[in-house]
Amino acid sequence: MVASPHTEKFAAYLRMLKDRSGRGYDRLGKEAGVSGSSLHRYCSGLGVPTDYRVVHAFAKVCGASAEELRELHRLWALADTDRDAPATDGKENPQPLPDTEPVEPVVLAQAGTGPADATPPEITPDRTDEPRRSRLPEKLSARLAVLAAVVAVVLVAGFVWLPGSSPDGASPAAGDRLLESPACKSVSMGQHDECVREVQNLLAKAKGKLAIDGDFGPETLRRLTAFQVLAGLPATSVADEATKKALYAQKVSMTTWSPARVAKRIREVFVEDPDTAVAIARCASFLDPLWVLPNTNGSRNWGVFQISDARLRDLDGTPLRAFDPEWNIKAAHRLWSVRHDFHDWPSCEAALKKDRPKS
Repeated sequence: MVASPHTEKFAAYLRMLKDRSGRGYDRLGKEAGVSGSSLHRYCSGLGVPTDYRVVHAFAKVCGASAEELRELHRLWALADTDRDAPATDGKENPQPLPDTEPVEPVVLAQAGTGPADATPPEITPDRTDEPRRSRLPEKLSARLAVLAAVVAVVLVAGFVWLPGSSPDGASPAAGDRLLESPACKSVSMGQHDECVREVQNLLAKAKGKLAIDGDFGPETLRRLTAFQVLAGLPATSVADEATKKALYAQKVSMTTWSPARVAKRIREVFVEDPDTAVAIARCASFLDPLWVLPNTNGSRNWGVFQISDARLRDLDGTPLRAFDPEWNIKAAHRLWSVRHDFHDWPSCEAALKKDRPKS
């Protein structure tokens, strides 16, 4: 089976990080908490990890920068979208078109000269005493019919494209609300167009921090999912009708704590090991209270300490509560208190054994 282009790009990026580190698969795997054979498979393009935390840990032990981590996450998300796509052998197999009856060509140039105006030979009438009828009325009728059809098309086109016109006095669908136009019926991961740019602009107006580039990648996915949770909507990660209305209503604010404030509060709560706690949170979410990380099994991780759906249930929490940095930090401390270690964040803990960034 041939790897998809997205998977090949993802694997190439992993190989670049691995080669730059100068270490072998077994050593990197031990530091990242994954088998060396699995890393070799991912770097060869033979598979895509189902949990991004494995990718994150591998990149960290390879010394990846914050920008490289973001790019790697983007490539992983794109490769992950191809996981369930039907495999192909690289050959096109178009479906045959259904049988149709041949259509006689319609000659529109009825009023000119030359072969297009030639009339078929007349059939000799049965009664030779019947006066021969003129064909002029038939020609005029054909010309008038063609002219009427052209006029009708022009009028219809005029009504369709006339600015501000719409049936039954309804307001135009587009205008300054592009997402309500038919062109933006669906806005989702992997899309690249003006519909995505409109979603990004609206998220930015809601104080969401993201690049406005018209590309629906992981960054837009995270911000849109966070917006849906804050708006009390199902976290579909797709700009559906309810989400579009909420975006245009501009009643949701995505303003949250700064990374500096998050780090300060973590130190205050994790008095037992503040440096490691800050490093774990930075590894998990870049200290972003609205960070969302989807997993291929349908679950997600939420907030500063990327608390999983399963852990949220254990802690009697919700995604909305997980976006509250105060609740998230205290909930993470409750998890830490079970064994007084960071076993709930194995990938980040493994990465920290090599390099613990300063806060």
